[in-house]
Amino acid sequence: MTRRPWLLRLSLLAVGLLLLVAVAGPWLAPYDPTEASLDQRMLPPSLSHWLGTDHLGRDLLSRLLAGARASLGSVLAILAMVLAVGITVGSIAGYAGGVVDAVLMRICDAFMTVPTLVLALFMVGVLGTGLLNVVIAIVLAHWAWYARLVRGLTLSLKNRDFVAAARVAGGSRFAIMRRHILPNILGQLAVLASLDLGHWMLHVSGLSFLGLGVAPPMPEWGIMINDARPFVWTAPMLIVLPGAAIFVTVMAFNLLGDALRDRLDPVLAEYPH
Repeated sequence: MTRRPWLLRLSLLAVGLLLLVAVAGPWLAPYDPTEASLDQRMLPPSLSHWLGTDHLGRDLLSRLLAGARASLGSVLAILAMVLAVGITVGSIAGYAGGVVDAVLMRICDAFMTVPTLVLALFMVGVLGTGLLNVVIAIVLAHWAWYARLVRGLTLSLKNRDFVAAARVAGGSRFAIMRRHILPNILGQLAVLASLDLGHWMLHVSGLSFLGLGVAPPMPEWGIMINDARPFVWTAPMLIVLPGAAIFVTVMAFNLLGDALRDRLDPVLAEYPH
């Protein structure tokens, strides 16, 4: 067991609060996050606008709360799609072997030869701009790493005694994968995915900052930073606040990844630090 149980509790609390904000943000926002009011532009924090307003008079707190849904929702969509593709391809390659394994792994190698951000930018260029295309582009840039991991874990498990016993008992390939192999690799996938969530958040925010993700005036943390660039010296909080939201979210995901690694890694469990 890990000697840092507080880390898991803290990270779960932080991620839970962030998910709550993402779900309830639009209802918690005191103002319409897209409504401009030029007579209210660049107001300092006050009782009416707790964090002030931006250059178009939009309430910053409302935009931060509403932007959490786009930022966190896109990351969770990436997680679901990457796991679905990676587990499917990796398990088929690892269990089938032979020509099927060779072909699928050569496809993975082709995707893994290009840096993920460069590949994501290329895919956005092919698919076009928009948050959905950004999500698809990031999935296409990362699924191969998960397929490789699942394939390796499947190869290490498929000849184990309990899998051989299930095969002798007449279990189908699908049933053996679902009941005996996948449950034994989900822990390591959870650790890798939790560590990658922050990485994907930076990708989504970075691509939105470049104008490739959410289209204005919809709120998203990366595009909020891009909108605030002309005011970096006159109103730095316009950049600091969404930047801090991204930093806190990435840190929460990284802490969760570290805590899950401590809890689920058998080596660390045997020799805790």
